[in-house]
Amino acid sequence: MEATTKIKKSVLIRQQKEAAKALVGGASVAKLQDCPTSPRKMRLVVDLIRGENVEKALYILKFTNKEAAIRVEKLLLSAIKNWEAKNEGKRVEDSNLFVKEVSVGGGRQLKRLRPAPQGRGYRIRKRSNHVTLVVDSKNENN
Repeated sequence: MEATTKIKKSVLIRQQKEAAKALVGGASVAKLQDCPTSPRKMRLVVDLIRGENVEKALYILKFTNKEAAIRVEKLLLSAIKNWEAKNEGKRVEDSNLFVKEVSVGGGRQLKRLRPAPQGRGYRIRKRSNHVTLVVDSKNENN
C-alpha cells in the first residue's frame, strides 16, 4: 500500500514539473558546468554584462580580450535560444531582452603536484567554475 502512495506522489511531482515547463513566457536559464577557468577570472568578464541589454552584452563579450569572454558569449547565445524556444510567438528584437542574473560559483578542483627544490612537491590547484545566466524580457516586468 505504501508503494502505491509513493508512485502517486512521484507522478504528481512529475505532472507539476511538466505544468511549470508548459507555462509560456518568463525568464530562461542557461548553465555552464565545470568550465576550466578560475572563478575569479570568470567573474571579471561576467561583471561586465550583468544587467545589460542582450545586444550590448554580446558586443561587449565579442570585443573583450579575455578567454572567458568566448565561453560566456556562447552561454549567452544559448540562453537567448532557450528564451526563443520558450516564447515561440515573440521576436527577440521586439521583446527587449536583458541579462537578469549571472552568477559564478566554484567548481571542482584538480589537484596536481609541481616539483620543488630538495625533493619536495608543491600542490597546484587547477580550478573550475559553474556559470548560471538568466535572460528575461523587460516588457513583462514593467
